[in-house]
Amino acid sequence: MSLNAHQQEKLKIFIKDIHKKATSFMGYPISTDFNYQQLKELINFPLNNLGDPFAKSTWQVDSREFECEVIEFFAKLLRAPEKDWWGYVTNGSTEANLYALYLARELYPNGICYFSKETHYSVAKNLHLLNMRHIMIRCDDKGVIDYDDLRETLKVNRDVPAIIFANSGTTMTEAKDDIKKIRTILDEFSISKSYIHSDAALCGAINPFLTPRPSFDFEDGADSVSLSGHKFIGSPIPCGVVVARKSNVDRIARSIAYIGCLDTTITGSRNGFTPMVLWYAINSLGLEGLAKRVLHSLEVAKYTEIQLQNIGIKAWRNPNAITVVLPAVPEEIKQKYQLATANGMTHIICMPHMNFSDIDAFTSALKLDMNDL
Repeated sequence: MSLNAHQQEKLKIFIKDIHKKATSFMGYPISTDFNYQQLKELINFPLNNLGDPFAKSTWQVDSREFECEVIEFFAKLLRAPEKDWWGYVTNGSTEANLYALYLARELYPNGICYFSKETHYSVAKNLHLLNMRHIMIRCDDKGVIDYDDLRETLKVNRDVPAIIFANSGTTMTEAKDDIKKIRTILDEFSISKSYIHSDAALCGAINPFLTPRPSFDFEDGADSVSLSGHKFIGSPIPCGVVVARKSNVDRIARSIAYIGCLDTTITGSRNGFTPMVLWYAINSLGLEGLAKRVLHSLEVAKYTEIQLQNIGIKAWRNPNAITVVLPAVPEEIKQKYQLATANGMTHIICMPHMNFSDIDAFTSALKLDMNDL
């Protein structure tokens, strides 16, 4: 396998361009401070984690053993019930959320899914794919689900199984829905047939190290939790993790003779490289390393909020958030720093690779642009 001179030059230019673009973004929750060189030899093998990671398969060119260790790590971090958890490494949070909704639908085919206005755009698509009944709930001005609206809506539909899609870190403002409050509302109307999924794409690896700890995981009442691997932890390939109660998963599993394994995941063939990335990350960082990353990001977020306010920008953030929200910035600044903008808002997400100097450069550029107006 080889490229001609033109193709080699094209590849060289692309790599140089990507290197530049990967060091200038502030608006998307992607970490870049990783080094997985020790895994480079694995790129030469067709690692394919077919089927259930906890079941044996006739296919053995896989990384199941490492994937199981990754799931166990996150099951403990997310306070999943002992001996009643299961999960797998997904292609990202969209697939992880799709799996959770699929599981909930199989458990309660006639259920109604409730999700907030600020829920990630992919969820509406997932609900459409699964042909699930659903109702959108209002949010407050910070992006948190409106509990009063949820209460009134559940009251009207109290005779129907409730599937709640909760957020622990919304896209634009990093708002977090309170799982305990949601459980209380369900209990208030004696809704026994219910399922709560917690979408913690960005914050799943952050929340456990915050004080006070957000109400978002199994001990708080969730039936499944999802998070992204390429966001706060960092990965060269998008990936995610979904953890669910095993007792629920067992009810929908089926055996597939072709692979000699259980079919419990969304996709058939699954990436066997990303479990190695996550395994490497959690073992090299450990709980202490993850906690340090959280503290650093919080410090940079606080600094960002203050620096923007000092130049007259009405910046704000939710409690213990690494996302700083500000009024929509000029197009030139948005393009230069790859800033996500929606509904008149721009945000900066202070990922672990960012430092005070990055924020100083941004605020200087923004101030200069403001002076030119």
